Amino acid sequence: MSESADSGHRPRLSAVWVIPLLAALIGAWLVYSHVTSQGPVITLKLADAEGISAGKTAVRTRNVQVGVVKQVSLSEDLSHTLLTVQMQAGTGRMLQTDTQFWVVKPRVGREGISGLNTVLSGAYIQLVPGESGVSAASYTVNDSSPPEETGDGLFLQLVSEAGSAVDTGDPVNFRSLRVGRVVATEFDPGKKVFRHRLFIEKPYDVLVTRGSRFWEVSGVSFKLGAQGFEAKLGSLETVLGGGVAFAVPDPNISVGEPVQDGDEFVLYKDQEAARRAIYSLTLDYVLLIDGSVRGLRAGAPVEYRGVRVGTVERVAWGFGFEGPKSMRQDPVPVLIRLEPERIAQKTEVAMVQWEQEVTEMINGGLRASLQPANLLTGALFVDLAFHGNDDGAVSAVSYRSVPVFPSVDHDGIQKIEEQVSQLLRTWNQLPFEAMADRLNNSLDRMASASERLERILSNPAIVQLPQEAVNTMNALQEALQGWRADGEGDAYQQVQTALGKLNRLLDDAAPVIDTLNERPNALIFQGRPTPDPQPRATR
Repeated sequence: MSESADSGHRPRLSAVWVIPLLAALIGAWLVYSHVTSQGPVITLKLADAEGISAGKTAVRTRNVQVGVVKQVSLSEDLSHTLLTVQMQAGTGRMLQTDTQFWVVKPRVGREGISGLNTVLSGAYIQLVPGESGVSAASYTVNDSSPPEETGDGLFLQLVSEAGSAVDTGDPVNFRSLRVGRVVATEFDPGKKVFRHRLFIEKPYDVLVTRGSRFWEVSGVSFKLGAQGFEAKLGSLETVLGGGVAFAVPDPNISVGEPVQDGDEFVLYKDQEAARRAIYSLTLDYVLLIDGSVRGLRAGAPVEYRGVRVGTVERVAWGFGFEGPKSMRQDPVPVLIRLEPERIAQKTEVAMVQWEQEVTEMINGGLRASLQPANLLTGALFVDLAFHGNDDGAVSAVSYRSVPVFPSVDHDGIQKIEEQVSQLLRTWNQLPFEAMADRLNNSLDRMASASERLERILSNPAIVQLPQEAVNTMNALQEALQGWRADGEGDAYQQVQTALGKLNRLLDDAAPVIDTLNERPNALIFQGRPTPDPQPRATR
């Protein structure tokens, strides 16, 4: 009995404690779930917090939210803004030292309009995972998206002098076809050059070869030179922001081998400069001009019988370097450059042979002279022609270690200038005032005659003349209706009857007329009686 009594008084767990215990377990599970679902906390530094809101601005990668901004604050020195970001679980592998962040918001630039989807949803922070393998907890947010480093295409480096107008987002064209874009631009202050990173999309990457040259493209360009006035208008995109174009400027030159990712090229100012860069093998000469070189510019053509064979490299090259006195008596040196590759239309040229043959041509009378290329612009070019040489070989002369190309006086230019001046003087001497007075008098007389003619034409009698002429023509037409040839008109019948009577009368009068023709006095004297015929006797 004692055992049963003890078992009857054993304490039991009350059901009241079940609910709090279950709530504690659920709370612990929620805390554990919340803690395990949270990722690392990172700090982002940026210039300002425009468009950023604590608890709302998300951190995304590939359009998937991986974190949210929890706090926005200023730095201790008040120079920038600090963002505290709570990342989601499993994002720790993205947070490396080379991880990049930037704010996505509506932007308008050369590359177009971007971030329009944030107009309603608000700005967000874009994340590009790093690959360095070293984790970090503090980052600097870029003002714009970083340049692309990978893609389905070709990345190239361009180097240009200071003053280049090419910027990030500008198009890259091949024969007016857009094939890529400029993804990054930076300035090297040490070398004072711009460095541009280009991306050429597939399948256009095969168009870039060793023979390709790159040059700047402006939307609107004006050029006034030896060939006259030239204007070019590009696409609307290049008009607004410019761009880069590339090609093999000379179709007769070999295109070369394909290029590799990361190869470097030079960015030239224009297409002509890019074309000249192809001709690496040149023969340099100096022209010593005694007269004026006004109108001759660097880049002007050097021609032989109308065919371009070179280019003017420098005008007044080293002129006056010995002092002002040398400028008084020394000729003006002009550096020209013959381009055998342009002439031969190939890259393999025997320069020694070319130099020897040019020397022989000079000894044979080949001379250089300045000739007018355009009378309107006053531009000049260098013309090579044979002028004869009675002295035989020309002694070798050099200027600053460069051979001198013999030249002749360009009197033709002066004669043309004199003729133009004479024409202008003759034009100025014309009696324009007297001619204008005579012209004004003639115009006054013409105006007076026009007024008189207008008064005559406005006379009512003159106005009625056309109607009266019409009435007269109608009456004449009615009168002629009776003379129709079909025999139906009364007048026509009367004329026919009269003509018939006249014919009968003429027939009856014919014997009388014959008698009068024989004997005009027959109407006065009776004619001789005709004797009676006598019968013949019969035997």
